[in-house]
Amino acid sequence: MALAVGETSTELLHAHAHVWNHIFNFINSMSLKCAIELGIPDIIHNHGKPMTLSELVAELPVNPEKTKCVYRLMRLLVQSGFFTRKRVQESGQEEGYVLTHASRLLLKDDPLSARPFLLAMLDPVLITPWQYVSAWFQNDDPTPFDTAHGRTFWDYAGHEPKLNNFFNEAMASDARLVTSVLIKDCKGIFVGLNSLVDVGGGTGTVARAIANAFPHLNCTVLDLPHVVAGLEGSKNLNYLAGDMFEAIPPADAILLKWILHDWNHDECVKILKRCRDAIPSKEKGGKVIIIDMMMENQKADDESIETQLFWDMLMMIVLTGQERNIKDWEKLFFDAGFSGYKITPMLGLRSLIEVYP
Repeated sequence: MALAVGETSTELLHAHAHVWNHIFNFINSMSLKCAIELGIPDIIHNHGKPMTLSELVAELPVNPEKTKCVYRLMRLLVQSGFFTRKRVQESGQEEGYVLTHASRLLLKDDPLSARPFLLAMLDPVLITPWQYVSAWFQNDDPTPFDTAHGRTFWDYAGHEPKLNNFFNEAMASDARLVTSVLIKDCKGIFVGLNSLVDVGGGTGTVARAIANAFPHLNCTVLDLPHVVAGLEGSKNLNYLAGDMFEAIPPADAILLKWILHDWNHDECVKILKRCRDAIPSKEKGGKVIIIDMMMENQKADDESIETQLFWDMLMMIVLTGQERNIKDWEKLFFDAGFSGYKITPMLGLRSLIEVYP
């Protein structure tokens, strides 16, 4: 390739490396998945001190002849910030692997573990639709997931227990993070409420924590029949099978945690209208509580912006939804007949939004 006018060899080589890095970005994800499936973060954590390569291989369910390959895998994961190396003994030169803040979020028994989410997102069922994006742009299917699998994500999950379980576990792990912040830093949103419905609340991780923290608050989880089947409530928590597009039971407040980004504008308006019908007036304390992403956050750094754009693409590929900026949210609320809203930034990329009838 000839250099363009004014282009230096250094610029050309940098551009070439940039292209290569994007071509090979998937290697980071799949290498991390491999480490999770082999149990590497938990093995290093349980070791209790820097773990040498030979010690790690001895604990892994791998062929010892592939020790050099384990080293190469770990070298990449060190480079990408999931592990680091420290001296085994202060006086010695031998180094071992230790966890970073990122890999601590991948421990199997950590209550805030992102492990289920990683395994769900990198499952072949959710990876395959990305092979069909260009074909999808040329057909009439609602999503590339439909193009790849011949049915919607929700229909697939409803008939495939493996995907349903993966998805529910992933949402539950994220819900624990949300709940820990919500109850600690945002208690005020529950003041004056006597009842709350967690719409699309899955297995009830958020609602259960709220019910335990506020014993006076009657909490209901509304989700599809196959999601809540067999789940048992408690003193002030119960489960209800239903469809949020059809009806939502009455309550002082409706909670929508990471629900609306799954759906397009018209679908969201329909959901929000059902919410408005279920709550009392603003004067009587009625409101919808939304926890969702806020695009174009002025305080976001480059990595956060990229994460938001990744999420927006994921919603386009798997579902019919999108991530939204403040103008998108405002149009949703007013099109659904609400009178006002209040936004409180929380959880990094996500915000707490209170919407009033």
